Parts: sequence; structure tokens; C-alpha cells
Amino acid sequence: MSSFPALVRPRRGLFLCALAACAALLAGCSRPAPAPEPLRSVKLITVGPSPMQMRLEYSGEVRARVESRLSFRVAGKIVQRQAELGQRVQAGQVLAQLDVRDYALATQAARAQVAAATTQRDLAAADFERFAKLKAQNFISGAELDRREAQLKSAQAALDQARAQLATQGHQADYTRLLADAAGVVTGVDAEPGQVVAVGAPVVRIARDGPRDAVFYVPEDRVGQLRVGQPVQVRAWAANALMPGQVREVAASADPVTRTFLVKVAVTGEAVPPLGATVYVTPQWPAGAGVPLIKLPTSSLRQEGGETAVWVFEPGEGGGGTVRSQAVQVATADGNEAVIAAGLVPGMQVVATGVHVLTPGQKVMVYKPKSDETPVDKAQAAINKEVPAGPATTR
Repeated sequence: MSSFPALVRPRRGLFLCALAACAALLAGCSRPAPAPEPLRSVKLITVGPSPMQMRLEYSGEVRARVESRLSFRVAGKIVQRQAELGQRVQAGQVLAQLDVRDYALATQAARAQVAAATTQRDLAAADFERFAKLKAQNFISGAELDRREAQLKSAQAALDQARAQLATQGHQADYTRLLADAAGVVTGVDAEPGQVVAVGAPVVRIARDGPRDAVFYVPEDRVGQLRVGQPVQVRAWAANALMPGQVREVAASADPVTRTFLVKVAVTGEAVPPLGATVYVTPQWPAGAGVPLIKLPTSSLRQEGGETAVWVFEPGEGGGGTVRSQAVQVATADGNEAVIAAGLVPGMQVVATGVHVLTPGQKVMVYKPKSDETPVDKAQAAINKEVPAGPATTR
């Protein structure tokens, strides 16, 4: 029994050696500790108010202040059209004419009814006079005379009705001629001879002489920047001359197809472009001009969780600091810059570039550009050193 512990001691030593070797082997196979993240330099922009520089310009066309779509007041077949596209017409000039035969026959029938009603009225009047004489001699009763008087009044009413129908048929016959209600220019023709038109169907469009408007459309986000009475500048596409204008009308509802709002500007001046000419309208006082706004370059914006965000610099010690994410709301664009509506206040410092390589809470350093040194031309300096400047000579 005394020899057993002596045999165990060598084995225990071998076990400890093997355990130490395994530990050293495992330590060699483990991953090395990650290297510290490099300290990045960032370029900062100090948030501050700046004026709006963008000028709004809309493309439109010149139209007449009043443009009428003329149509017949009766139905029929067009037998003649005197108006042509671009023709200048005067008030009362015949533009088109319908087949009048049916209306002429109706007029004749109305005249015949007037003649028949006149005969009935004359007969009733003669009976009333005769019965009035008999009543004066007490040959008839007063009730009989009243009946004759009622027949006379009924005949007179029938005559008045027949005369009114004759006048109506006469107007119907006159309506077969389409007349210009004012002087102007024919801007459209919607019907041709031989065509049967219904009542109220447009036949000719006339732009009346008088004031002219520049008509254009604006999107929903710009309609609030225009108001009635606002001065604008109008420039013709074919010329560079500017004409003064004033917003006359802003549509109260959007177009159901384009979802844009119609705006009409009254154009004044001597050289107003012709109808249909292309013009460019520039509001003289666009909304936002001169109003302080917060603007950032688009390189400072990034998307995070469906929202637009920027990196805000939190200063620390030693000229460094950390960055944190700040959600912002973009209102519109001003050239290559984004106008910020909410999320920032003047005085904040925002990272301008490299926003996609930063993480929340990351330590950064403020980028400081190196001063530009003007290089010295060594060859020219050597030449100037070897060749001394002598006195100038004159010839």
C-alpha cells in the first residue's frame, strides 16, 4: 500500500501537462479580438435660414376672355355653313343655316289656325251684339246674354292662343339661321353641311374680341402659391418681350383627370400674342421668396424605416463627437437642395456627405480642409538666381 501513492504522482503530473497543452492549443484556435473601428472624419453643415432661390415658371396658352360655343335653338339638317375656321365675323352675321321647309309649313299651319280663330271670334262677337239688342227689348233673359258673352270671351282666348303659336313658329323659322352674337374670330367648327344636329349641339366656336388671358395648369402643391390679383410676368415663346399680367381666376377644384388646377391670368400690353400662342408665366412674388427656410443638400439625406433622416453631430471632447439620427420632413426642392419643413432648428450641425457609412452613436471627427499652398517653380527660381537683373537698355 505504501507504493500506490508513489505511482499516482507521475500520472497526475502527466495529466496536468496534457491539460495545459490542450488549453494552449484552444487558445491558439480562438478568434482574435476585433480591431477597433476607425475614427471617421465627417463634413458638417450648420443649419441656418436661407432664402428661396427657385423661380416658378408655367407654360400656358393665350385664350380669349370670352369664347362662345354657338348652336342652333332648333333641330334640323344643316344645308349651308358660311363660317370658316379663322374667319373674322361681325355681330349678326349668318354662320350656318338649317333646312327651313318644315318650319315654313308649320308657320303656314299656325296662320291658318289664326284665321279660323279670328272667324270664330267675329261670329261670337256678332251673336253677342244681336242678343244684347234683344235683351234691351226684354225678348231674352239675362242668362242667355251671359252665355253669349262667355262664348265671345272663349273665342277671343282661342284667337290669342293661335296668334301666340304663330309667333312661336315664326321664331322657330328664324332659329334655323345661326347668327354671331358678337364680333370675334372663329376658333372651331364642329358641324358640316348635311349633318343633322340636335338642339344645343355645338356648331361654331367664336372667340370674342376684347381682353386676352394666359391659361395654364398648376399641380396641387403649387396652387396655394397663387392668389387672385397677384402680379405675374408673361413671356411669349416666339419673343423675349415681357408683358405684365395679373392672376384673374384660380379654379376651386382640380381637373378630374390630370388633378391640376386651372389658372387664368389677364394679359395687358400693346403686343399681346395671338390666340393659341404659347406663353410662359412667372409669378412676380413666388411663395417663399425672401422667407427664411432651412435647406440641406440632397447628399445629407437618407432613408430610414420609410422616413427621411439626417445625422446630427453631437460635439464631444478633443474636437470629436458622436452622431445621432434625426427624422426630418422635406417640403419641396429648391434646385439641388431640399427644403426642410420640420425636424431641424437653426444652429444644429448636420453631416453633409457619407451618411450611409455611419451608425447611431458612432464617434467621428470634424473634417478640416488643408490650407492650399502655392507651389514654387524651382526651375524658374534657379533661372532668376543665375541671371541677375541688369539695367534696362533703350534703342
